[in-house]
Amino acid sequence: MPKVRRSRKPPPDGWELIEPTIEELDAKMREHETEPHEGKRKVEALWPIFKIHHQKSRYLYDLYYKRKAISKELYDYCIKEKIADANLIAKWKKDGYERLCCLRCIQVRDTNFGTNCICRVPRNKLDKIQIVECVHCGCRGCSG
Repeated sequence: MPKVRRSRKPPPDGWELIEPTIEELDAKMREHETEPHEGKRKVEALWPIFKIHHQKSRYLYDLYYKRKAISKELYDYCIKEKIADANLIAKWKKDGYERLCCLRCIQVRDTNFGTNCICRVPRNKLDKIQIVECVHCGCRGCSG
């Protein structure tokens, strides 16, 4: 399968270091998009896609903010080409949202009672026997 160029502008220096990981995650994403979803609930079919989207954004976030392994130009290129989710990364930089799984879990308009998703409730506030699973993305708890 030929490589798909995202834009006419060539990627900045350092792209060859992250390209294999990005390509691998893209291949996994395509695999899950074409996977049959018979026997699953409607929302369960999307959970692997949300997980891979989170992995890709977290990978670039860690490289740029935590390890400082990539340049600002490469990071901006990845954001501009929508390889990573800029809004999700912006939330990760705020206190209390460091482990956020997806943006739908903090949108109050998507819930019946105008509150956050169940995965945002701290585990010590839930029953020990209760299994928490987000309806939106399948997260089992991203608040800590």
